[in-house]
Amino acid sequence: MYVSDQVPQGALTGVRVLDLTQVMAGAYCSMLLADMGADVIKIERPEGGDDTRRMSRGPDVEHSPAFNAMNRNKRGIAVDLKDPRGADVVRRLAEDADVLVENFRPGLLDRFGLGQEALRAANPALVYCSISGFGATGPYAGRGGYDLIAQAMSGLMSMTGEPGRPPAKVGVPICDLNAGVFGAYGVLSAYIHRLKTGEGQFVDTSLLEAGIAYTVWETAMFFSLGDVASPMGSAHRLSAPYEALPTADGWIAIGAANDRNWARLCAGLGMERLLQDPRFENNPARMTYRFELAGELAATLRQRTTAEWLEALHAAGVPSGPLYDIEQVYADPHVQAREMLVETQHPRMGTVRHIGAPVKLSGTPSAIRRPAPLLGEHSREVLAEAGMSAAEIEELVSAGVLVTPDDHARTTGAAASPLDSTEVPA
Repeated sequence: MYVSDQVPQGALTGVRVLDLTQVMAGAYCSMLLADMGADVIKIERPEGGDDTRRMSRGPDVEHSPAFNAMNRNKRGIAVDLKDPRGADVVRRLAEDADVLVENFRPGLLDRFGLGQEALRAANPALVYCSISGFGATGPYAGRGGYDLIAQAMSGLMSMTGEPGRPPAKVGVPICDLNAGVFGAYGVLSAYIHRLKTGEGQFVDTSLLEAGIAYTVWETAMFFSLGDVASPMGSAHRLSAPYEALPTADGWIAIGAANDRNWARLCAGLGMERLLQDPRFENNPARMTYRFELAGELAATLRQRTTAEWLEALHAAGVPSGPLYDIEQVYADPHVQAREMLVETQHPRMGTVRHIGAPVKLSGTPSAIRRPAPLLGEHSREVLAEAGMSAAEIEELVSAGVLVTPDDHARTTGAAASPLDSTEVPA
């Protein structure tokens, strides 16, 4: 599916967001807002831009898939925040912005006069969102954070993987992504408050809290019973059978998490005898004998292919599905029908594929309108909209404070900015 600028207005059309983020957590937050129609201005350093521009295993090191994945639907400018004139540009943009999202270490932007107190003093309606490794307060506030560290410290790694195996992280950077989702949730909550009162506020979330917030079942069991969660593979902590099991040619995920679906599963597998087995008479019993139950089911499932079992189990009304790799995901007709694969046209890369928007609004649908920007692609355009004259803009370009795509050759391969060592990587 190809998507262009010719789409209906989104729910956030007219909302201006300044994006001072790098890599994933903050960039994902602002991308979610952009997908809903917000005008997101990504502000990058002139010396190479966002680090994800260089996260590529292919031959094109300037336009990486990683950067395109996180920065679609955004306009981009490249400005040197270390130069007072560059910081002034951002302050000027912030005076008319609705939202600012950043993921530097707490306090870093204060050095440039771009902290939340300074910007909100000039624009009290500004919603200022900070996404960091550990949050803006507490003894770890000054630490940098990575998804791996947050997964470890949130407990996620202690309960992921197979029993008896080394610690494993979740297969996707779940703390990064969830921090981005929570950031967007906080921004929208604060923006609704602003619509009622005219007041902006500071939104503060972190990778660590994003990980802890997802330990819902595990924390509930610890608080109520003192149970400390451990790895269970694909199995559920509170229901059985609810896991991936082997078939003749692969794996099948089965969710028979209540007695009704348990009875349907037994019928679909032709294993009605298990309904009379006292070990499996109810969910507590099935949890007690979970390993024996999995063995019984696997012995039968290995006799037929995944496709054959899916046909039988769907006919019986059992929630079940195949175990896909990422290629198979996007070949699935339902995934395609739900428009979870969309395309844009990039000025240098040609057709670029994107994950589709996961939330569908009937009246103001989200949309993938444009690919990620070139470094500084909209520098002149955005500053002109902010009221700067052509002469002022060209003066900044000549001084190297502002970069446009025409200046990209000058910055390609340049040394990383000193800001790198203090940003919160995601």
